[in-house]
Parts: sequence; C-alpha cells; structure tokens
Amino acid sequence: MAENRERCGAVEAELDPVEYTLRKGLPHHLSRRPNDIYVNMKTDFKAQLALCQKLLDGGARGQNSCSEIYIHGLGLAINRAISIALQLQAGSFGSLQVAANTSTVELVDELEPETDTREPLTRIRNNSAIHIRSSGLHP
Repeated sequence: MAENRERCGAVEAELDPVEYTLRKGLPHHLSRRPNDIYVNMKTDFKAQLALCQKLLDGGARGQNSCSEIYIHGLGLAINRAISIALQLQAGSFGSLQVAANTSTVELVDELEPETDTREPLTRIRNNSAIHIRSSGLHP
C-alpha cells in the first residue's frame, strides 16, 4: 500500500502542469431518481434549498410527489449538503426526519497531454461523500 502511494507521488512529481490538462471526473454510479439532489458549490445555495423544498412540498399537492428526498454532497459540498438538510428540518417545525450516511467515493481524473508526443494518463483518487435522507412525517 505504501509502495503504491510512493509510486503515485513519483508520477505526480514528473507531471508538468504545462504539459497536461487535468479533467476531474465524477463518480461512476450516480443515482438518477427524481428525488435525488446533488449539491455542488457552483449553484446558488438558496436555489438548491428551494429545489429541495419544492420537491417535499410538491408531495402535499400531488405534483412530483416525494415523501422523501436524498441530498448528496461530495468533497467540499458536504458542508453545504448538511446546511441544506438542517435548514429544511428547521423550517418543517419537527415534521421532517433527517438521517445521514457517509462514504468514500472513488474518482477517476483524466490528464490530457497538451502535445501529441505524450500519452493521456488517468489518476484515481478518493473523496468523501455524504448522503442525507430527509423524509416528512405525515399524520
């Protein structure tokens, strides 16, 4: 295990940022359910919160009914995902249950060469993730 890290570090030391362009990859198995919300740092916080609230409220009116939603955050967006879940819970006056699970996700980055003399490379890295299940309590 330590040998792999050393070899990986040696390869990274040889990479010149001028010669390669880094393309960060997404996880391979993203769930595509209508009640899955993927939180990121690029989208406005209020817009993401409003989308989650709309999905939960739509269930009461029969439109896009979701009695529960899953909020997913990866890496830097973990804090934002937690904040959204807590905001939803605070605004529900106790009618929303929140349960969180954490995991480690394997990501594959592509290193594309700037010149034709080099081969494209891939780099595998791990990143932390959180998956928050928010479900409404119906009397």
